[in-house]
Order: sequence, then C-alpha cells, then structure tokens
Amino acid sequence: MKTFRTQALARWQALSPREQRGVSVLGALLGVLFFGSIAIAPAFNTLRDSDNRRAQIGQQQAHMLALQTQAQSLQTRTPLSRDEALRNLQDITTSPQIQLNVQGERVLVQLKAVPAPTLANWLAQARDQAKALPVEAHLTRGNVTVANNASAPTATNSAVVWDGNLVLSLPNRGKAAP
Repeated sequence: MKTFRTQALARWQALSPREQRGVSVLGALLGVLFFGSIAIAPAFNTLRDSDNRRAQIGQQQAHMLALQTQAQSLQTRTPLSRDEALRNLQDITTSPQIQLNVQGERVLVQLKAVPAPTLANWLAQARDQAKALPVEAHLTRGNVTVANNASAPTATNSAVVWDGNLVLSLPNRGKAAP
C-alpha cells in the first residue's frame, strides 16, 4: 500500500501544473457525479414508480367515488316500515320450499330442500327489497342427485340443497300509514 502511495505521489509530481489542475478537476467531477447519483437515486426510483402509483391511486379514487355514490343513494332511500318490509318479504317468497312464520318482531323462515342458488338469490332479495337481516341460522346441507340431460341418463350431478330454519329481523320503523 505504501509503495502504491509513493508511486502515485511521484507520478503526481511529474505532471505539469496544468495537468495537475486537469486531473484535480476531473477527480472532483467524478466525485460529484458519484455522490450525486447516490443522493439522487431515490428520487429517480420515485419518478420511475410514479406511473404505477398514479394508476393505483386512480383505482382507489374510482372505488371511493363508487362507495360515495352508493352511500348517497342509500341516504336518499325512504325507510321501509315493518309492515311494508313484511309485505315485500311475502311477495318475494314464491317457492313452496320456503315458508314464512311471523313471530312478534321476527320472521321464522323454514327451508325444505332449497337449492343453494335459490336460497342465495332469495336472501339477496330479502336484504335488498325487505331490508330483512338474518339473526340466526340453523341449516343443514344436503345433496340431491340431478340428471344432466335426458339423452345421457348416466351423467348426473350432485346439487347442494339446504334444510333448516332462519330467523330474520325486519326494520322496526313503526307501522305503515293506513
């Protein structure tokens, strides 16, 4: 290490003053470039990632605006009375596999071999149209074998059906005006 240092010092002194200034300026520029790139690298990374972040923020903003619109539409809805909600619930209950029994403030729903898609659709309608919310659920899952088509009687599928009881809560906003 010491020999390298002495050789470098000897070469430095062998240079003319003009060459020494040129090498010094070049060294200073290289140093500024090196340390400048270290200091500026995070800014370049941020600039490079800005398009992705902008797209993510745009998606978040669109989602928030959709939620805001949904909340505003929910605020402008007129609340249902309990009687209106019960009528709506009875109107959407067209399947003989779903029976309603009104018990005070709640509605007991008896299910007998209700296909899963039918139950899911009915629950969505009960929530949207009658503002009914499930309070309790005592369900048993079953399977029913269903033939795919008449031309191939050996091809069968197993469909999920539900048996049991649901307890629904209706809006408690008083009785409807006569």
